[in-house]
Formats: sequence, structure tokens, C-alpha cells
Amino acid sequence: MAWPGQYRLLVTMWVRSSLAYPLSFALTLLGTALVTGFDFIAVLLMFSHIESFGGFSLAEMALLYGTASMTLGLADLATGSVERVGQRIRTGELDVWLIRPAPAFIQAVADNFALRRLGRPLQAGFVLILALGKLELDWTVAKGTILVLSMITGSIIFATIFVLGAAFQFISVDSAELANSFTYGGQQLTQYPLTIFGKDIVRAVTFVVPLAFVNYYPVLYVLGKPAPLGLPSWIGLLAPAVAAVMVALASLAWRGGLRRYRSTGS
Repeated sequence: MAWPGQYRLLVTMWVRSSLAYPLSFALTLLGTALVTGFDFIAVLLMFSHIESFGGFSLAEMALLYGTASMTLGLADLATGSVERVGQRIRTGELDVWLIRPAPAFIQAVADNFALRRLGRPLQAGFVLILALGKLELDWTVAKGTILVLSMITGSIIFATIFVLGAAFQFISVDSAELANSFTYGGQQLTQYPLTIFGKDIVRAVTFVVPLAFVNYYPVLYVLGKPAPLGLPSWIGLLAPAVAAVMVALASLAWRGGLRRYRSTGS
């Protein structure tokens, strides 16, 4: 069976388990959506006192927030379970993965698949609908395509950061929180205009850990705003290429981690 089929089979098993208690699942999903929505409530409270922030109006901030939360939510839903690799190494369960007729990576990303994580992208989608309804833009096919494509490539970039963090756990088992600083912390960063941070931060999230390509540069292109650091306004169009590079790096890191693995305690 090809790996997409294997992933689907494992995910279906966990989804059925989640839906065995529909009321509990519905309440958990609602709770997740409400908790993640507190960040946007903070934005609304901030705009009750100001008219713009970092050159962004409330509707533009909503677009930035919605795309950041959507991309992380989709990546977390599809691959977030991979961050448990360190725990599996400590308990020896990774050894079991290695002898099963399915790639260890597929088992890692599908491990305890939590459908409740759908709450974040659902809440983000609600904010995006509100933002798109309030934005006064001259929409074109190109802008619409870039916006949709950015949420796909942004999700891929976040997913690769999850995988890179998991791969690092083959070296440092108790490093899950370090990866979280780039994933969940990255979402907190990218939901605001990067110009409010120092230039060194902007350079770091552009050329080192390319979080700016998750949503910021594509959103700047859609809104017709200039890019920081004197970069060209079309830099957001490079998001698919950045995502491809990150996929290659994550693949190399994961394979390297597995090659280094020497059973429990390694």
C-alpha cells in the first residue's frame, strides 16, 4: 500500500475513535476553537483604541491573523503528532514502528491523530471570511490564487518545522518545547506585521527560519504593500519555492535522525 493510503488508514482509525463519543468530541472541538480565538479577541481590543497597527487596518490584521492561524492549524492537524517522537524514543515504542509494514514517518505523523485540532483552522476560517468581507481590494485572479496558494505552502512550511523539530529529538530527546517555539511561537509572530519587530528579527524569519513566507510576504503582495528590508514586492511569490526547499531539508533531517537511532536511550 502506498504511503498516502497508509496514512489515511491510520488517521481513519483515530478519527473513528474520536467520534465514538460525539458529544465529548463536539465540546472539545468547540473548546479548542474558543481558546485559539482569544488571540484575535486581543487584536479586537487593541483596535478599539487605535485605527492601524504597523500600517495594517483591522481588516488587514484579520487577514494576517487568519492566514497565520489557518496554516499552523492545518499543519498541526496533519503532522503535529510527530512532535511526540522524543517520548516514543524514551519508551522504546519507536522500535515497534520500525518493524511494522509502514514507514516510521507515516506512523509518527498519524500517531494519536487528534481531530479536535480542527478547531483552530475552523476558527481561523471564520476570521478569514470576516476579513475578506471587510477588505476593500481590487481583487484579481492572481491575488486570489496567491492567497489560496499561500495557505497551502504556509501549511507545508509549518509542517516541515514540526518534522525538523522531531528529527532533532533523535539527538536531544527532551527538545519538543524548542520546536514549539518555532511552530506555535511562529504563529504568534506571523499574526502581526513583522515591521513592528526589529530588522534582525525580520532577517531571521526571512533568511534563517523562513516564517515570513508562511503568510506575511504573500499577504503583503495581495494587499499591495511594500516588503521590508528593501526586498522586492513580489517576494511573496517565492513561497512555493521556499516550501520545496524546506521539504527537502526536513526529509534529509528525518532520514538522518533515523540512521542515527540505535534503539531506546540513543
